[in-house]
Amino acid sequence: MERAPEVDLRQLRAFLALADELHFGRAAADLGIAQPALSQLIRRIEVALGVDLFARTSRSVALTPAGRVLQGRARSLLAQARRDLDETVQVGRGEAGRLDVGFVVSALPLGPIERVQRFRARYPAVRVELTEGFSSRLVAAVQRGELDLAVVRDPDPVDGVRFTRFRSEPFVAAVPRDHRFAERSTVRGPELLDDPFVFFPAEAGVLATERNTAPVAAGGRRPVIVQEATTWATVLHLVGVGLGVTVLPESAALAAPDTVVLLPLEGSPHRSELVWAARADDDREVLRNFAAAAD
Repeated sequence: MERAPEVDLRQLRAFLALADELHFGRAAADLGIAQPALSQLIRRIEVALGVDLFARTSRSVALTPAGRVLQGRARSLLAQARRDLDETVQVGRGEAGRLDVGFVVSALPLGPIERVQRFRARYPAVRVELTEGFSSRLVAAVQRGELDLAVVRDPDPVDGVRFTRFRSEPFVAAVPRDHRFAERSTVRGPELLDDPFVFFPAEAGVLATERNTAPVAAGGRRPVIVQEATTWATVLHLVGVGLGVTVLPESAALAAPDTVVLLPLEGSPHRSELVWAARADDDREVLRNFAAAAD
């Protein structure tokens, strides 16, 4: 296959200057170069293309038909090159491109999407895509490079992923309205040890399970999980119909149905941690800009 002719941007700019002026002296002055240097640039582009772009006489310079075609194309090519270079600079500065952000639903009341909105307002040329999911799945997606960032809850440590603290909050207990503790104002976690528990499946993460059940654990015993669900909304609904009780982060309980009673955990020091997950080796400016959007 025949190779395409190689013409650089400097040659195109020289061609356009001469095409506009049709005078070597004035075009060279416009470019800030000597007239012989301009003549060499024009000759190189004509050799590269294999056609004459100008008809020259001792008294005049005129565009050939090929030159007139290139005059229109060259303006477009240089304008596109400027746009492409500007976009490259913007991406390098984190001011353009794309950012894929994951989130756990229970984090929403604590403001991560408001940070996304502030970032979008500052950097409208960056396309932000949001993805909802389990903490464990979101962290795995960050590790694989499918997500740039994710706000997750109580994640297990993962190689190649760094975590930056976002929010910390207490746990609360959720019991059905007909539960023996439903009329109380608080409950001690270990008092629920004999109740069946509704909770997330094991794939949600070891640390997430341990932290949520730690307020109830006592004497080496932990609650027995008899029913699993994949969202806090479903967990709370199952609690409301009497399948068990649960312990959950305070913000995750905001959407509890009226069939559920929420009880602060008396004397519990345990807290749920929300963190931002990102690849440990990802130091792009777009991530720094996102972090700065919190200010």
